[in-house]
Order: sequence, then C-alpha cells, then structure tokens
Amino acid sequence: MSLLDIRNLSLTLDGRPLLSGINLSVAAGEIVALVGESGSGKSLTALSVLGLAPDHAQISGDILLDDQSLTALDDHALQRIRGRDIGMVFQEPLTALNPVMTIGDQAAEVVRIHTRCSRAEGRAAARKALDDAGLAAPRFTLDLYPHQLSGGQRQRVAIAMATALKPRLLIADEATSALDPVNQAKVLDLLCQRARTDNSGLLLIVHDLAVARERADCVVVIRNGQIVESAPASVLGRGQLTTEYGQALLRDATHSPPPRILPAPDAPVVAQGLDVVRTYAGSRKLFGKGPEIRAVDGVSLSIQRGESVGLIGESGCGKSTLLRALAGLEPVQGGRVLINGLDWSDKRQQRRMRQRIQPVFQDPGASLDPRWSVYRSLCEPLHLLDSQPQYPQRLATETLEQIGLDASFLDRLPHQMSGGQRQRVALARALMTKPDLIVLDEAVSALDVSVKARILDLLSMLTRDHNIALLFVSHDLEVVRRLTDRVLVMEAGRIVEQGPTETVLARPSHPATQRLVAASPQLIPITEPAL
Repeated sequence: MSLLDIRNLSLTLDGRPLLSGINLSVAAGEIVALVGESGSGKSLTALSVLGLAPDHAQISGDILLDDQSLTALDDHALQRIRGRDIGMVFQEPLTALNPVMTIGDQAAEVVRIHTRCSRAEGRAAARKALDDAGLAAPRFTLDLYPHQLSGGQRQRVAIAMATALKPRLLIADEATSALDPVNQAKVLDLLCQRARTDNSGLLLIVHDLAVARERADCVVVIRNGQIVESAPASVLGRGQLTTEYGQALLRDATHSPPPRILPAPDAPVVAQGLDVVRTYAGSRKLFGKGPEIRAVDGVSLSIQRGESVGLIGESGCGKSTLLRALAGLEPVQGGRVLINGLDWSDKRQQRRMRQRIQPVFQDPGASLDPRWSVYRSLCEPLHLLDSQPQYPQRLATETLEQIGLDASFLDRLPHQMSGGQRQRVALARALMTKPDLIVLDEAVSALDVSVKARILDLLSMLTRDHNIALLFVSHDLEVVRRLTDRVLVMEAGRIVEQGPTETVLARPSHPATQRLVAASPQLIPITEPAL
C-alpha cells in the first residue's frame, strides 16, 4: 500500500494548465526521484501535496496520505499535518530559515507548535534533532544564527527541522544542488537513512540524474506538467529510459562541450595571486572576540589568457573568498592580486582593472536587480569604460545574440525569464566590457541538465573564439572535468593539489581531492576493465 498516492492531479492557474493528470506514488521506506527540466512541474507537484499551491489555482484529482485525502482538508487541518506528518526541505536554506532566529529556536518551534510542549522540552528536542543531523554540541550551539553557518550546515538545520517529529513523508526539493560532493553525500545519507530506518517515504526532487541513479529506488520523469515515464532508477546508469525526452535528458547529463585548443605556454598571464591572505575578525563573545578566521591562507596562482581553470573544494574551504579577492570585491590582508600586471591595492588603477575581470554568481535572481530591464542591467558595467559606446543598444543586442538570446529580451524583467535565461543575461552583462577573465561562482549548480549543457557550450565557445580566460568555481566535478583545462583543489584556505584536470580527478593524490572524487555521484558507474 502506498504512503503517498497522487491520483490524476491537475492544476490550472489563470486558465493555463500547469499540471495535467499527475499519477505518482511513494511507499513507506521507498525513495522516489522526480526529475525534469526547470518549469516542468516538479516543485509545484510537491507544493500541491503540502496544500501550498498558488492562490486561485483550480485543482482536480486527489492526493492521499495513508488513505487520508489531503485535497479535502482546509488550511487549518493541513497546518497540523505540515511538519508532523509531512516534512519539507527546500533548495535554498538561507531563504527558508529565519535570519533573526537562532537555529535552536527554529528547530524547537516545529516541535512546540505540534506537541504543545514547554520551551525547555522544545529546545531539548531541537538539540537531539540537530545532533542527529550532524550538528552536534558543543561546536554547534543552539544560539547560532543561520548566517554563522556554511551552506551545508544550514541545509542540515533545515533537515533537522523537517525530521524533528519523524514525519511519515519527507519531501526534499533540490536540497543538495548547492552543496559540495562531500556535504551532498552526507546530506543524502541523512535523508535516505531517515527514510529507511523510520520506514517513511522520501520524494527526492533533483535535476542531477547521477544522484537519482545512486539514491532512488524509482525515477519519475516529468515534462510540461505531465508524467512521461516511470522506471527503476537503475536504468539511468544503463541509458535505458525509453521516451525521447528521457533519452534527451541522459544525453544532456553526459554532454561535453566541443574540444578546445589549449593556450600556448607563453600566453600572457591575466590574473595572478601572490601569497594572498584574507582574514575575518572572530565572532563576538561575552568577553572579547573569538580567534581570527583565516579564510585564504597564503594562496598563489596564475591564470593565462584563454585558459579555463577549475577551483574545487568542500564548503567553507575559501573558494568563493579567493574568487572575490581576485575580482577585487574584497580586500586582502596579505600578498598581492594582479590583473594584467596591475595591483588591486593601487586605487588609481581599480577602474581599469574592473573592465578586465567580471564576475558571474550562482543565483542570477539575486544578482540581477528585479526592477531593472535586461537592457539596463547590461548597460550597468559600461560606466567602467574610458569611453562610452556610441550605440549601447546595438552593443547590448550583439552581446545577447552572442549568448543565444535575441533583442526581444532587452525589455524583459528578471521574473519574466527562466533560470537559464537569467543566467545567460548575467553572463552577457559580464561580457559587455569585453573582459580578459570571467570568474564564475557556482554559475551552473542550480540549472537543470538541459540548460547546463547549453551554458557549458557557451562558456567553451567564449574561451575558444574570444580568448577569454575562465576561473570556474564549482561543486560538480563532472562539469569541472568537461569544461576546464586545469584544476586547483582548496582545503582550509590553501591550494593543496593542482594540475591538468583529467589527471587530478582520475588519480587524486591529496586526501581532500580523494574525498571529493569518492563522494561525487556517477551517472554511468565506473567499472574495472575486463582482464
């Protein structure tokens, strides 16, 4: 008998069908992966289970939890079910967690609402839930705030909140897409272990087919609000999805950009770090401050024109801090950062240096001003140029076409575009000053496999045809393998291993690299060759 049974679910909003005839079931102790492109209806299906569909949506069909119809319940009755019988882990914990509440109070709140226990009992339950989620005392006290934790640690807080009352059904909506391989594996271990040991169901919404193959019992493929295929997850590793759409997803998941010509050994250096040190003040305590945090500890590196360099490591190792230091977004407390031989410490040269290096961040929804049109966002960095272009609209149009969008996008606002389109606009903005180096911080981690394949082709084209160098920070080792020529591995603020990408990832020598490689999911299992 199914724990969750979705029967012929359809949802229409403003006359537009968003879900059509969804049939999906999750048994007790079963892990079901729901996969598909952005906008296919994955998250909307999950929100419908929780009774959180958009206002004014017309819903038909039925959703049963242990034979109890959820669609027949009012919001007050659903509130008693959310958190107690159904737990939800969202993709971005920084937005799902309350920034002004401690993690202990947030985890205790779930328990207190549903059990009417005392504050002391709620905090005791919160302590146990956080311990079970891998955030044990004394390092992770209940009085910490979300901003004091790394992304992987915040996600564990979200999991502690979702599992504190051991719900019968757990829904994880892209809960690991922004995590490094080691933390992703730990979080997935935690989610899957809860499903197995508590005999609860787990609906795992993912865009990473390798995660679906390794973790799920069953994979369900959704497209345009319709289920197009359902099969045992093991078929993913053998490429045996039967529908044309399923086969397209598998091709995109293993897609490699066209081969590029490596830069000449004597190619000019566009960016250089010399013994770079970046420190942060310790957190305030009752008496004074805690010890200084050394996020980047004496790092030296160089990037040549036209070179594609990967930067990998576990969360909190200093990757993003090093990237921001190279881009001049944060000061350094030691060493030097040079862009085309110019030092960021020379304030007279900073405007010229910013022309030559441009960033692209993980979430274009946050880095693009929601009130600005695409045209205004693209023109924003033009003030860095010594002379303004005579026809800025023509330049904006040409740049959009360069990244695969047409002039009709100039008047659009960020919310009028898909995630992949917004990321293309963010990349176009970085190209407006014709830089020598683009630094990308997890720029494809939140994209589905189809959009990711197109963005990787685009990045490869930029290095090949325009001789632009890339510094690519990513948790996805397969993306790093396919896109970069050379890889740097960071641990505790230092570069601990570097070399040609294929060599380092195929034969890692440092324990930090070995952990990353071992934890990375594989869509096509690696087998030893027959003797």
